Amino acid sequence: EMAPKPEGKFMSQIKAHGLSFEYDSFGRDTDPAVLLIMGFSAQMTMWPEKFCKGLAEKGFRVIRFDNRDAGKSTHLVDKGIPDVGALMARRMAGEAAGPIPYTLDDMAGDTVAILDGLGLKTAHIVGASMGGMIAQLVAARHRDRARSLVSIMSTTGNPALPQGKPEAMAVLTAPPASDSREDRIAQGKRIWRTIGSPGFPATDAELEEVVIREVDRVPFEPTGAVRQMAAILAADARNDILKNVRCPALVIHGADDPLLPVEGGRDTAASIPGAKLVIVPGMAHDFTNAIVPVYLEHVGGFITAVERKTA
Repeated sequence: EMAPKPEGKFMSQIKAHGLSFEYDSFGRDTDPAVLLIMGFSAQMTMWPEKFCKGLAEKGFRVIRFDNRDAGKSTHLVDKGIPDVGALMARRMAGEAAGPIPYTLDDMAGDTVAILDGLGLKTAHIVGASMGGMIAQLVAARHRDRARSLVSIMSTTGNPALPQGKPEAMAVLTAPPASDSREDRIAQGKRIWRTIGSPGFPATDAELEEVVIREVDRVPFEPTGAVRQMAAILAADARNDILKNVRCPALVIHGADDPLLPVEGGRDTAASIPGAKLVIVPGMAHDFTNAIVPVYLEHVGGFITAVERKTA
């Protein structure tokens, strides 16, 4: 067994336009970069190490990071707690969102600033869920930075699309019974059991390990998720701007996603010129060990093909 390369578990902070971002990197610094953008309220550690290492083994430098207001990156507590209920009501009435702490475009700016801070001109931009929304904006608005776009379990924000199942929406936004560690662990398990993939379920041991890791990684700070939710709710539909994407694009979606129904993936792929769409039966809204080989096959195969074409 060879000793692991030191850069395999490298964790650090990067300063980008006044905020600090926690990130880590897998693979050789000289390999083409893949930047992984996580979803709503989730930490970068929700990208499975098996997935990151698998992409690194395919010849990529894989970077994952905590979004603003998540994990060990800056939490913008001073920006206050937006009234998400009022914001939702305004959006459903077809009105403008009104002032919010920051937008998904600001988060796309974070992504570009992180590339700058790492000295990377371009990267394959891979995002899941809210991260997919951010990745779409990077590819559409910062076209010279994206070698490719991979949008996973995400959507365009088109209001005509079907909504998630009420129980999936509810579990994601419900607070834990209390701030205690036990109640937060219980809430985490409830979330993943509700939105998890029926065809690729987590084992009980895996679920326990993942939820405890996430709860124990950082102190409890529940307001960041509210600010992220405001950014999602305030965002305009991206169908028109996605017509500007020029890089190769892959859209992956679970056929059984209860949170962002598969129509969101179809609409995303239909809005991006030449996008490839992969719908995975039995996949819902998570990253279990069982589904990592599926992600590696599709994401790894796609970005490898893009590199071959541009080489």
